[in-house]
Amino acid sequence: MTSLVAVSSHLPDTVPVDALKEPLGLNDQQVRRFTRLYGLDRICQAPDRSESELLLAAAGKLDGLAGQEDRVRYVVRAKGLRTTAPYPNNPLRDVCDALGLRNATTFAVSDHGCATGLLAFDVAGMLLEADGDPDALALILAGDKTLTPFSQWVADVSIMGEATAAVLVGPGGGRDRMLGYAARIRGREDGLIDLVGDLAKEAVRIYQDALEEVVLAATEEAGITVADLDLVLPHNVNRVSWTVAAKNLGIPADKIYLGNIGATGHSFCADPYINYQSVRELGLINPGDHYLMTSAGLGQSFAAMVLQH
Repeated sequence: MTSLVAVSSHLPDTVPVDALKEPLGLNDQQVRRFTRLYGLDRICQAPDRSESELLLAAAGKLDGLAGQEDRVRYVVRAKGLRTTAPYPNNPLRDVCDALGLRNATTFAVSDHGCATGLLAFDVAGMLLEADGDPDALALILAGDKTLTPFSQWVADVSIMGEATAAVLVGPGGGRDRMLGYAARIRGREDGLIDLVGDLAKEAVRIYQDALEEVVLAATEEAGITVADLDLVLPHNVNRVSWTVAAKNLGIPADKIYLGNIGATGHSFCADPYINYQSVRELGLINPGDHYLMTSAGLGQSFAAMVLQH
C-alpha cells in the first residue's frame, strides 16, 4: 500500500496582493475581490530564483532523503504547467544532480493542471508496487515558476505563488497510507483551457459537481464516507470555492484547512502537500485520522486522495 513517507516545502518571501495590481493589470474591483472575498493576502514570489533553485530548496529539507539517495527509484516532476523553464534548461535534471540521485528514473507528469500533484503520487505508488522492492522510494517535486502573465494569475479565480514541495513516497509502511484515489477530466475536444467567456461560465457550472464526484469516489474506494473525514487539505485557490464545497459535501467548515490561502497564494499542485506540512507542524492531525487531499486544475481536471495518518 502506497504511503507518504515525508514532506518538505519551501515558501519564498511574499508580496501583498495590492502590490501586484500594476504588474498583473488588476483593477480596484479585482483587488478587492481577491483580498476581501477570496481571502488572498500575500503571494509567494521569488523573482531572483530559478525553478531549479526553488525545487531544490524544498527537496534539500526533506527528512529521510539524506543518506538514502540510492533507494530513490523514481523522481517525478509534477507540473501544473506544461512548460516551466526555457529550453535547454532542465530543472528536474539539475535537482537530481544536486541531490546525488544517480539511480533514479526521472520523468514529468502534466496536463492535469493543479491536480497533477495527486496524479504523481498515484503514478509513483503504482510503479513502486510493480517493482516489488519494499525499500524503494519515489520523490515527487511539485510547484511551478510563474514566468509568463498566463501563469501568474487565473482571472477572477486566484493568484499564483511560487512555493514548492518535495514528497517522498514508499510502497508500504503505516505512517500515512493512501486508501483511495480518484481523478476525472472534463476537458474539451479542442483542448482549450483559457477561462474566458463561455468557457469560464462552463467551468463554474461544473466545478462543484465534478469536485464532489471525485471526493465521493475517493472516499468510497477508501471504504469510508465523507462524514468519516477528520481533515481536508485542499489546493489554495480561494476561500469562496471551499466554503461552497464544504456546504455541498456536508463537511464542517472547520475541517477544511484554509490557513495558507492568505499566506502563500495558490502554488499550483504543491498546495495539498504544503498544507499537510502545516497541519503536522500545528498539531492538527492525529494518529488514525482520515484526511483528504483534493485539487482541481485548468482543463477541467479534478482529483481527490484519501490517506490515513
